[in-house]
Amino acid sequence: MSDRLQALADAGVSIWLDDLSRERIETGNLADLVSTRSVVGVTTNPTIFASAIADGERYDEQVRKLVADGRPVDEVIFELTTEDVRNACDVLAPVAERTADDGRVSIEVEPDLANDTEGTIASARALWQAVDRPNALIKIPATLEGLPAITTAIAEGISVNVTLIFSEERYRAVMDAYLTGLEQARDAGLDLSTIRSVASFFVSRVDSEVDKRLEAVGSEIALALRGKAAIANALVAYDAFAEVVASDRWRALADAGANMQRPLWASTGVKNPDYDDTMYVAGLVVADTVNTMPEKTLEAFADHGEVRGDVVTGKGGEGRAILERLTEVGVDFDDVLLVLEQEGVEKFKKSWTELVETVRGQMEKVGA
Repeated sequence: MSDRLQALADAGVSIWLDDLSRERIETGNLADLVSTRSVVGVTTNPTIFASAIADGERYDEQVRKLVADGRPVDEVIFELTTEDVRNACDVLAPVAERTADDGRVSIEVEPDLANDTEGTIASARALWQAVDRPNALIKIPATLEGLPAITTAIAEGISVNVTLIFSEERYRAVMDAYLTGLEQARDAGLDLSTIRSVASFFVSRVDSEVDKRLEAVGSEIALALRGKAAIANALVAYDAFAEVVASDRWRALADAGANMQRPLWASTGVKNPDYDDTMYVAGLVVADTVNTMPEKTLEAFADHGEVRGDVVTGKGGEGRAILERLTEVGVDFDDVLLVLEQEGVEKFKKSWTELVETVRGQMEKVGA
C-alpha cells in the first residue's frame, strides 16, 4: 500500500483510475490497484477503450462471435465496452458494499449525442440496462442539451457521472439538474439512496488554454499567472458546491435519503512538463471529492505526492481573484471556457471515431 495514496484517501479524496482494459480485469491488475494503490473507482472513455482493444487479443474471441452473428460495428462496440464495465463493476463491488459512494465504474453515452437530449436519454437507458450493475455510472456531458437528460436519468434511478464541466455557471446548472432529478424521483416513490452521481469538473485543460493566451500577451504580469487558472477555477467551483450542499433544498433531499453529488476533479494529468506532475492532485485535496487519474499521475503521487490537508475549503475568493487578474491582463476567461467546451465535445466525437475505426479493424482481422 502506498503511504502517500493512503494519506490522500484518508484526507477524504476518493482515488479513481482513469483507465480500463480487459487485460487489467483478467490479469488481476485492477484488483491489485484496489488493494495496493487505494483505487476505489474507474472512469472510461472511447479513447481508453480504443487503446485497450487495439493493444491486445483479449477481445478477439468476442469480436469473432459478434461478427459471425452479423452484428454491425456500433453493436460490437456496445457489447465489448459494456462487458468490460460490467466485469469491472464486479471487481469493485466489495468497495461499493463497504463504502457509501465508491466502487463505481463509469461508461459514456455516445459522444455524437452530446447535443441530442432524447438520444442521450435513450443511450443512457440502454447502457444502464446492459451493464446491469448498481455501481455503474453513466457519463452524460454537461452540454445545454445534456442537462435535461441528466434530470431524466436521475429521475428514473440511473446513476450519472456528469462530464465535461468547465465553468462555475454550467456546474451550478448541473447541480440544479441533479436536484431536480432527485425531486422527481422522490415524488415518483423511488428509493433515493440507490441513486449516485458525481460531477466531473475538468482541470488541466484550463491551464493549457489560458497559458497559451498568457504567453501571447507576453507581459511579466501575464506570464506570472501561468499554471494558476485551472486550480483557481476549481476552487470557485467547490465554493458553489459548498453553497448548494448548505441549502434547504439539498437538506430536504438528504433527509429523504439522497446522496450528495460529489465533485470529481477530471483531466488531472499534467500536460506541461515544466509543472509539478502531481499539482492537480495535491492542489485539490478536500474531503468528499473524487480525483480520477491516469496511471502515470497515480504512480507519480504514490512516489512523491504531498497531502497538506484541506487546501480547498474557503478558498473560492482566492480563486476568483486569480480569475479576475486574468481579465486584467487581457485574457477573456469566458471565451476560454466556451472554447474548452466546444473542443471537449469535438474531442469526444473524435475519440468515438477512433474507437469505431479500431473496432472495425478488429472485425476485419478476425473475420478474414
